[in-house]
Amino acid sequence: MLDISHCTGNKRQKNLLKMKKFALYIICLLSSYTYAQELNLPVWTQYLADNDFVISPTFAGIGDNFKVRANGLTQWVGIKNAPDNQALYADFRIGNQTGVGLSMYNDKNGNTRQKGIKFSFAHHIILDYKSKQYLSFGMSYNINSFRIDIENFQPTEEIPIVDPSITDDRSITNHNFDVGFLYRWNRFYFSFNANNFLDKKIDDFVGFEPNRLLNLQAYTGYVMSGRNRTVEFEPSVFYQRFNSDGRSATDVNFKYRKFNRDGDYYWIGASYRFLNDQFFKPLNIGPMAGIMYNRIYFAYSYQITINDLAAYNSGTHSITIGLDFLQNASNCPCTKGTSYRKFKYNGTNRR
Repeated sequence: MLDISHCTGNKRQKNLLKMKKFALYIICLLSSYTYAQELNLPVWTQYLADNDFVISPTFAGIGDNFKVRANGLTQWVGIKNAPDNQALYADFRIGNQTGVGLSMYNDKNGNTRQKGIKFSFAHHIILDYKSKQYLSFGMSYNINSFRIDIENFQPTEEIPIVDPSITDDRSITNHNFDVGFLYRWNRFYFSFNANNFLDKKIDDFVGFEPNRLLNLQAYTGYVMSGRNRTVEFEPSVFYQRFNSDGRSATDVNFKYRKFNRDGDYYWIGASYRFLNDQFFKPLNIGPMAGIMYNRIYFAYSYQITINDLAAYNSGTHSITIGLDFLQNASNCPCTKGTSYRKFKYNGTNRR
């Protein structure tokens, strides 16, 4: 009589090994993501929610209002301890050609925690009045706190005893700077930003960690309007590169914006992200939409990750709410945006 118990046991062991490998893959993915994101939080599609200030300090002060945007992002819904982020952005103009801004964030990824604050300054100048060419320079001072949260550390089958030397949370605070410029020519815009351009000081005798925190970002697009200028189309491209390991990704975006006679509007769009070493092979893809009514703003975006994790999560969800107030028009056209209707109709034009 053939004894199949041994074969069955081997099959179970193989399945268990596969499950363990997949779990290890998830853990390594989340860990590497955390390792890579230190002081370099990934940019999703928050900037498409009419909030370019997310990308660069050079956008501070463009527009006629004090703008406040709050953003909540939950990544890979369905996977335990997946990244979760909350952020607040505010910018306004002081004088005719100068803007200031403030951004704060709180990020959770597994057992890592990051908090940070940025103080931004931007100055806008006219290159050519007739052809509507403008140049903006911006800088941010960043304070970031990175912490290992041990409160959830529990013994496992592989590690039955938690290291007794771990008795408190481990954290470090880092100070850095962002610099960038923004060029606009009528409805065309191009911005370039260098984030965290100061190298990090590390202890050569305590493991390995990246000391190059620099990440480069470029954002460009063009706003096209219909005959009556109540409709706008905006294709755009966003590029981000991490200098520590050379990783880079590109977003290809498209937005449709529709205005009413009072200057309120709604928009719909989509974003397509790919890794540059896998050119145009989708990494994330998803729709988004937003509405501005009586200076109150709301937007939602959804992205699904096109890789092996797609079967284990329901995508990444992002919500943005905002408010525009303290309307104050500038005498300098260099603080006007590339959207014709958004900056022509303001609080003084409403019926």
